[in-house]
Amino acid sequence: MSAPGENLKINGDRLWDSLMEMALIGPGVAGGCNRQTLTDEDAEGRALFQTWCEAAGCSMGVDTMGNMFAMRPGTDPEALPVYVGSHLDTQPTGGKYDGVLGVLAGLELIRTLNDLGIKTKHPIVATNWTNEEGTRFAPAMLASGVFAGVHTQDWAYAREDAEGKSFGDELARIGWKGDEVVGARKMHAFFELHIEQGPILEAEGKDIGVVTHGQGLSWTQVTITGKDAHTGSTPMPMRKNAGLGMAKVLELVDEIAWGHAPHAVGAAGHIDVYPNSRNVIPGKVVFTVDFRSPDLSVIEDMEAQLKAGATKICADMGLGVEFEKVGGFDPVAFDEGCVTALRNAAERLGYSHMNLISGAGHDACWVNQVAPTAMVMCPCVDGLSHNEAEEISKDWATAGADVLLHAVVETAEIVE
Repeated sequence: MSAPGENLKINGDRLWDSLMEMALIGPGVAGGCNRQTLTDEDAEGRALFQTWCEAAGCSMGVDTMGNMFAMRPGTDPEALPVYVGSHLDTQPTGGKYDGVLGVLAGLELIRTLNDLGIKTKHPIVATNWTNEEGTRFAPAMLASGVFAGVHTQDWAYAREDAEGKSFGDELARIGWKGDEVVGARKMHAFFELHIEQGPILEAEGKDIGVVTHGQGLSWTQVTITGKDAHTGSTPMPMRKNAGLGMAKVLELVDEIAWGHAPHAVGAAGHIDVYPNSRNVIPGKVVFTVDFRSPDLSVIEDMEAQLKAGATKICADMGLGVEFEKVGGFDPVAFDEGCVTALRNAAERLGYSHMNLISGAGHDACWVNQVAPTAMVMCPCVDGLSHNEAEEISKDWATAGADVLLHAVVETAEIVE
């Protein structure tokens, strides 16, 4: 297949304007976004995306998980589409670019091809995956996981948020429950552009990260039970302090991660303390330990160390402890052909680049199980993400979208 010429580039100003307009929907309190999945704000963002896609001549399909697929036709009706995209949902205190850049870059490359009258053999589909963040409904990457056959739809529909509302009910409520069978679509390939969410590209002075692998992830929910008691009148020897038990386990988690340096990481970010009162010794704590590594054997070893170490800590303190695996996926090796297309695109366009291992989970990690897949990343300031202060430059966004355009068009095959 012929490679597109180096003069083929997206309209960076138009992409940036689209990002800024989408950011007005579900604005945060500190300059970012709060457009959590299946909220009214999510519905509004979806509607804007659909309007833009239809204006670009695309037909919109929506499946029963709410995944959106905007298709630009190809010249060969038998050719499988090349998919490109990410997600529009955000964290409660999310930035303007995490996920959104990948969706709107997919739309922008379609707009660019329209502007230039370029036809491709394979259709190109700009995609918005539902509930990538997993903040409101755990786990993350929920709808792409159902698409890839990792989760069942019934299980996904039954996920509940903190208020007891179910995913299935909320999807129907906001009006984005489609009629396509989830996972029925077949893909020629899938590409995802994303901000790095880490500091490496900026520190190395590189324009582009070519993602070769994705870290594996393990989420273990730990429940420690002790005894609620008055903080002032309970003698120290008679306390069964679940909070103190958690503190010791969290120190263990840090030691385990350091013991598998440099590529392994670990922490607990979701913590609930009961009864969470100033003058009551915690009788119960529930927290989720997040371990990640590009090596599956390392993840398994960290899990085993956590269970053995936490069990001993709690036994020594007279506390009860339970473990539940609530999420995770094995390390991912992305498709060599798709990775090469991205690397060649960066070379052709003259952008500095390096290989990366993604430290975060992405929809591409699940899609990789059912189609040739790869990811490209652009830098973000100080590596900051999942924060309203998340920031990228227009030049970084443009470079990432240019590389995406070239890889997608080469894979979709230009028709002369």
